Amino acid sequence: MTLQIVRDWVLRFNEGGPTGLINVKAPGSSSKLNDKQRHALAKIVESGPIPAIHGVVRWRRKDLAQWIYEEFAISLDETTVGRELKALGFAKLSARPRHYAQNEFEVDAFKTYGSPRLQGILFRLFSLRQRIRSRGLDRPRPRWSFRAYRSS
Repeated sequence: MTLQIVRDWVLRFNEGGPTGLINVKAPGSSSKLNDKQRHALAKIVESGPIPAIHGVVRWRRKDLAQWIYEEFAISLDETTVGRELKALGFAKLSARPRHYAQNEFEVDAFKTYGSPRLQGILFRLFSLRQRIRSRGLDRPRPRWSFRAYRSS
C-alpha cells in the first residue's frame, strides 16, 4: 500500500464518510447528444428516410451518424449511434436474405410441405412407415442366438 492510496482513502472518507470508501463505477464521459437532439433522432428514425431528400432507402447507423453531423455538427461513431438508438428503445433489424430469382407467387406452395410432388413422396413414405410399424418389422432383432448358450 502506498502513501498515495492512503491519501486517496482519507480524502474519500472526509468527503463521504464510511460510504465514501465504497468503490463506485466511474461516471464516464457525458453524452454528446442532449434530449432535444435525441428526440429529433427518434423522430427521423420512426418516420423513415425519404430517398429524394436523404439519398437512402433505409437508415443505417452510418447514415444516421452522417445526418447527425449535418444537422447538429456533432461527430458520432456508428457504435455510439447504435447505443443511442438502443437507449431510445429501437431494435436492430436486418432484412431476411432473398434469392434474386425467387418467384413470390410460388412461395405459398412451398411454405408448409413443399411442392405437390414432394407432398406425394412424403405421404408414401409415411404410409410405408405405418405399415412397417403395424407388422412389427421396425423392432431390432437380437444378434445372439439361444443355441450358442446351450450346454451340451
